[in-house]
Amino acid sequence: MRIILYTGKGGVGKTSISAATAVKLAQEGKKVLIMSTDQAHSLGDSLGFSLNGIPQTIAPNLDALEIDVVEENEKAWGNFKGFFKELLTSRAEGGIETEELLVFPGLEELFALFKILEIYENEQYDVLIVDCAPTGETLALLKFPELFGDVISKALPMKRKTAKIARPLVKTLTKIPMPKDEVFDDFERLMDKLGRLQVLMLNKDIVSLRIVTTPEKIVISETKRNYTCLHLYNYNVDAIIINKVYPKEALEGYFNKWVKLQKDGLNEIRESFREIPVFELQLQKQELKTIPILENLSSLYGTYNPIDVLAKEEIYTINKDGDIYIMAISLPFVDKSEMDLVQQNGEIQISFKNEKRCLTPPDYLKDKEISSAKMEQGKLIIYFE
Repeated sequence: MRIILYTGKGGVGKTSISAATAVKLAQEGKKVLIMSTDQAHSLGDSLGFSLNGIPQTIAPNLDALEIDVVEENEKAWGNFKGFFKELLTSRAEGGIETEELLVFPGLEELFALFKILEIYENEQYDVLIVDCAPTGETLALLKFPELFGDVISKALPMKRKTAKIARPLVKTLTKIPMPKDEVFDDFERLMDKLGRLQVLMLNKDIVSLRIVTTPEKIVISETKRNYTCLHLYNYNVDAIIINKVYPKEALEGYFNKWVKLQKDGLNEIRESFREIPVFELQLQKQELKTIPILENLSSLYGTYNPIDVLAKEEIYTINKDGDIYIMAISLPFVDKSEMDLVQQNGEIQISFKNEKRCLTPPDYLKDKEISSAKMEQGKLIIYFE
């Protein structure tokens, strides 16, 4: 099964491109599911169907759904919900809106990822197309397997046996509830699911991300940041799609000044992303709504087949030169002044603007100290001695 996620700045046309790709693959005989993780769903509008959280067939070989956050919330919480509700109200005198407090920021994105894992493991489709939320939310969604799993494993180190012994004493002295066995069962299931999810999302033979953009400078800048951050987390971006390219005849007269601006924007995208395929889609004469209209976009990919992995890059490499180990991390479009590199407790922490990632190097590097580092041709080069 292939999983293809479409992301990008809001308003660039991710939903239309996702839907057109799903329609094309379904017509070629692939069993396709297209799913929206955007809380402001517009997938149903694009396809011309009313969708919900259950896959429904909308054309031969093509199913679609829009994630129901409330339903996925209930499924994911399990016994955690009861425990946290008891914990939050244990010292309260009343008036606390616990149901609202239990919707922690970002959990919707995690539940969306769990849905991807569930669909993949059910093995009912050849392709899953994911219409993602705008860039910021997508980046948060894709960081969760690593960040959330790490936080939970460090924040809840208590073992089941210890909790069972301490439960009566702690509850008597502090009036604070201790987790019961079923809470630990759910915790273990959650950790296992997070582990499987992380393995899946980093499998470059299965999962691809495609960034949709337009030729405007502001959008191009965000596309570059998006691409860099996805590299930071080792996700495989295998294509860039430029949407809403104005045909030459549309730029005459009043829009004449846009000729050079669009030309410069297109050249910048082609030069910046030379290592992966770049596709262009002209601005259409009508809204990209309903399956018959989406069928007209089947030529978007040219001679490429959108089900294929269109490009694949090893984002991390480690080589040895004598006694020195050299780690190279692909971080295109990063300025050295925007980066921070710290080695602490066997981990390497890389910060780029408001993004941060902690890398655990291989065992043979854990006792090595970083001697120097530099940015060179879009790569962070780290030397260990």
